[in-house]
Amino acid sequence: MDIRLSQCFIAVDDHDKALAFYRDVLGFEVRNDVGFEGMRWVTVGSPSQPDVEIVLEPPAANPNASPADKQAMAELLAKGMLRGVIFRTDDCDATFERIRASGAEVLQEPVDQPYGVRDCAFRDPAGNMLRFNQPRGA
Repeated sequence: MDIRLSQCFIAVDDHDKALAFYRDVLGFEVRNDVGFEGMRWVTVGSPSQPDVEIVLEPPAANPNASPADKQAMAELLAKGMLRGVIFRTDDCDATFERIRASGAEVLQEPVDQPYGVRDCAFRDPAGNMLRFNQPRGA
């Protein structure tokens, strides 16, 4: 049996700002950008991983979510408390410099971690925490 990741979801409150970050700063390609059930369905992905997509979705994209649930999700997103994603890079320091130059909020400068990676962290325009790690020795 072969089970692999196909898609993951990141909540965003502004698709245009998210695209400017994920496409223009991180270099991801836009795979899909269409309307779907009253929402905007946007997927991006790394050119080096053509079979993995990141869906940029509004908070509480579930059409059955109550107004109170949607408000709670929007508040959690604004605080940066919904999701975190870890990306792998072959050069943590160069990745850090490129993302920092874009004006993204720095959460952690590159550091060697005791669990075998060098990593750094940022917030995307919606407030999600993104970590970028490089295995030591790579």
